[in-house]
Amino acid sequence: MLEVILSQQYQVPIPQEIRDLLNLKAGQKFTILLQGDSITLVPKPSIQSLRGVLKGANISNVRDRSERV
Repeated sequence: MLEVILSQQYQVPIPQEIRDLLNLKAGQKFTILLQGDSITLVPKPSIQSLRGVLKGANISNVRDRSERV
């Protein structure tokens, strides 16, 4: 189990092996979830990482604007 220390500026370092495993980059944003007495950091995907996600999607059954509510 890895251990880190909260700095006087209330910052928590993420160990190198975790950054490498999750491919985290400096400046990346996170969502913070509070679950009981636990804090969970969830990395937000970058716009570049979402590129091509919908490639090959079937758009043949898309409603026209006039059919939308």
